[in-house]
Amino acid sequence: MEEVKPLQKRSYPFWSTICFLLCVAVWVPNIVFQVASPLFLLTFIIGPVGMILALWRKYFLLAALNLFGTLSFFILMFLVYWLNSF
Repeated sequence: MEEVKPLQKRSYPFWSTICFLLCVAVWVPNIVFQVASPLFLLTFIIGPVGMILALWRKYFLLAALNLFGTLSFFILMFLVYWLNSF
């Protein structure tokens, strides 16, 4: 029988991708359904975890995407204020 390791090397990019997708998914109620949901605050927890997992195995694209997910609140606030100024 093959021994099962707790976290194999290939699982880090998988979990980092899941973290990025969760960062995107928590914005769906606010942006798509126009419902004021505090779920977006999870991006400040999930994003850094995904970034650390990506950097651990040197997946810089996934690290950048998770950084974008972490900073998405500030990016979206800037875009909303900028669009409302017109």
